Amino acid sequence: MSIADRMTRCPHPYNAERGADALAAFDVLPDGLADLIRGTAGSSPYLAGLLKSEANWVIPAMDDPETAVADILAGVRGCQAADLADHLRQAKRRIALITALADLSGVWPLATVTGTITDFSYAVVHQCITQLVAAEIKRGKLPGMVDADAATGAGMVALAMGKMGARELNYSSDIDLICLFDETRFDPDDYHDARAAFIRVTRKMTAIMQDVTKGGYVFRTDLRLRPDASSTPVCISMETAERYYESLGRTWERAAYIKANPCGGDLAAGMRFLDTLRPFVWRKHLDFAAIQDAHDMRLLIKDHKGLGGTQSLEGHNMKLGQGGIREIEFFTQTRQLISGGRDPSLRTRETVEGLQRLAAAGWITDDNAAELTDHYEFHREIEHRLQMINDAQTHTLPTTDDGFARLAALMGRDVAGLRADIQTRLDAVHELTESFFAPDEVAAEDNSDWGKDTTDRWPTYPALRSDRGQAIFDRLRPDIMRRLAASAKPDEALAQFDGFLAGLPAGVQLFSLFEANPQLTQLIVDIAATAPALAQYLSRNSGVFDAVLGGSFFGDWPGADALTVEAGKVLQAAPDYEAQLIALRRWAKEWHFRIGVHLLRGLTDTPTAGQQYADLAAASIAAVMPVVEVEFARKHGAAPGRGAAVVGMGSLGAHRLTAMSDLDLIVIYDAGEAEMSDGPRPLAVRPYFARLTQALVTALSAPMSEGRLYEVDMRLRPSGRQGPVATSLPAFKSYQLNEAWTWEHLALTRAQPIVGDTGLCAEITEFLGVVVAKHRDKAGIMTDLRDMRRRIADARGDGAAWDAKNGVGRLQDCELLAQAAALRAGQAVIATEDQIAAGVADGWLDAAQADAILRAYRLFSAVQGAARLLTGGVLDPEQIGVGGCAVVLRETGAEDMQSLLTQMDDAATQADAAITALLAGET
Repeated sequence: MSIADRMTRCPHPYNAERGADALAAFDVLPDGLADLIRGTAGSSPYLAGLLKSEANWVIPAMDDPETAVADILAGVRGCQAADLADHLRQAKRRIALITALADLSGVWPLATVTGTITDFSYAVVHQCITQLVAAEIKRGKLPGMVDADAATGAGMVALAMGKMGARELNYSSDIDLICLFDETRFDPDDYHDARAAFIRVTRKMTAIMQDVTKGGYVFRTDLRLRPDASSTPVCISMETAERYYESLGRTWERAAYIKANPCGGDLAAGMRFLDTLRPFVWRKHLDFAAIQDAHDMRLLIKDHKGLGGTQSLEGHNMKLGQGGIREIEFFTQTRQLISGGRDPSLRTRETVEGLQRLAAAGWITDDNAAELTDHYEFHREIEHRLQMINDAQTHTLPTTDDGFARLAALMGRDVAGLRADIQTRLDAVHELTESFFAPDEVAAEDNSDWGKDTTDRWPTYPALRSDRGQAIFDRLRPDIMRRLAASAKPDEALAQFDGFLAGLPAGVQLFSLFEANPQLTQLIVDIAATAPALAQYLSRNSGVFDAVLGGSFFGDWPGADALTVEAGKVLQAAPDYEAQLIALRRWAKEWHFRIGVHLLRGLTDTPTAGQQYADLAAASIAAVMPVVEVEFARKHGAAPGRGAAVVGMGSLGAHRLTAMSDLDLIVIYDAGEAEMSDGPRPLAVRPYFARLTQALVTALSAPMSEGRLYEVDMRLRPSGRQGPVATSLPAFKSYQLNEAWTWEHLALTRAQPIVGDTGLCAEITEFLGVVVAKHRDKAGIMTDLRDMRRRIADARGDGAAWDAKNGVGRLQDCELLAQAAALRAGQAVIATEDQIAAGVADGWLDAAQADAILRAYRLFSAVQGAARLLTGGVLDPEQIGVGGCAVVLRETGAEDMQSLLTQMDDAATQADAAITALLAGET
């Protein structure tokens, strides 16, 4: 459809008489188009010149601008080396002209305008590279390359950076390129010859594009974004670039690579190179330190360009000045850098698309995204009109009334309205972005000497040894000290915060995170004041704070199945086995932290937290076991038969873990009739599954850069430490039916398969029920249980006063009695409450005994769950302070700690009396 058919607006004629005199030939056009041409020519000397020189071409082109553009691009792609300079200049004039008319008439939106100019730039760069490389091949200057290699630039690629990479080029943009070559396509002895050839190609390409001739120029070309531009040639190897970014890459270069896009030559090699840079650009943790870097860059640009001081529209820079395009771009890119490592959906090159995705992910509001998008598109339209006037790479508003009149004419606006609109939008952009980059300073610290003996040590800590870390912390310190002073016991809170600070290996990223998110400062103060064990954990795993900023941190618990699916996705996204194990540790720690925070804040209680810790552990095992099996199968082949099943025992099987629980596991396999695995290095069945089990234990417990996932205990397997680490299903059945001790059958009452072949897991579950149902020697159970209880008491004693686990009538004693009740009743139930109920139904326990044991079990479970979170061990009221004691009292319902201690003693005494009576009842 023609421009005339779709024209929605045309510019006011800045100088109608001049436009009419200069372009009388266009009078043959319909009135609307003639007005458009006259207004354009009267306002823009540059476009007036293009209209004169291209009149014969542009008149028919306006009937179908899309086809006209397609023909131009096809001509570029078919241009030969000898004709490049002249042909590309003519093509550029025509692209500029038809794009301007489609833009000014309102036919094309901004995205189409910038996209068309960018498509042309990609075609130009690709054609220059392939044609010039072909010439080097013909001259024998690229060893080992043949004519066919020219189509891919013989390994050379140009990366489009900045607006070109984002498909956002404007009318008079220069283009930013980084030229690289794939050194792996050449023998090492030919490296220097190849590099020299590619340097020549790059220099010839830039000359073709930017040398000004009678036909004009194509694109001004800037190659200074390459690594260490002052000392490296214009085209370098990919390996050289990778080493630079790994060791010396800076935040501004990370931001630049958000928009990087291969545009000419070996596009596939260019994409592979960008893949290798992904960890450099997108950090695994939220990167709030990028805010300060971006703010510093903004200030440097303003200082360098002289853009500080009082704002005035006359001569204001719409790109780099206050409230300009760069502020919107920096805002978007910095937010992407902060969050894009964790959220791949944010990794987009386009500014408008980036704002939309940030809003969709909840990092900015929908209203802010819409407002910034509107201002950005307006600013870009102003920028285009300024550049249309004289084909100048300018972003500066006019300095005269005459200049503003010309700009208003090209905008189709009156001068006063346009000026007011520009000012309003500049102010709005600055207000929106400045609060992000430079939030209000915290009030200065008072002169109080409180805590001086402690705070004087802080500059010696690792996290505060860098100037930058110290500077950020100095801005945070007044607020932190005020919050610590406001806690229930300030000295205790300060001491715990001091321990947290001392344990941090580095501080810039974490302090930047706190500065950008003040709610986290209160959270760490709360944790320091209540949970020293959690504070210590955080000093070693500060990356888990990232999770707090995610939208789901305070949402509903997803459950084990959903966690397993999510963990599987995390593992699939990692590039190799080691990276998978590291990623799983990072993921699990974030969820582990979430459970602890919810319990600390009273959003869950200890029984719920215990179930959630168990959900997380089960999901981690269920997700990692298939990955371990695949890695193991690469060397030794797939698991024979139905493979292995992992069975949770103890607290994991009972679905009641604490913050510090290790995992009791056993592995049962069914190899069927197979004797060996089938792989590059086959193994007999027994060593195959033994080594597979060891690989699983290593995957869970090996210390890595993100620490351990879990400690694993396999002593509950048949024959304990003397038995094989993995047991065949027939051997497991035979052992349990013919050789197992009573304590081993007691352990089976809490066993649950976690992961493995569905049929194998079902068969194991069924067999566990058979074992429990068959064990009817009640007198034998009582004799063995009395002996076990005596042995435990001899080994562990009565326990400390605050020890919830050890001692008669306490947690372990109650759980052992409940397991015995299930075994005596022949009921395959797992939860302690259900096991006690089974004993009552079987007639062994009366209601009073069951109530005493359950009351003790629930009380000591609550104390144990809180203690493991707050202290990491046995409860110590002196260590956790007032805040921690408040958590314990909330979970137990006690009025104060002395009352709780009395309740514990009373509950243990009554439970012990009930258990002793039950065990004495049969001999």
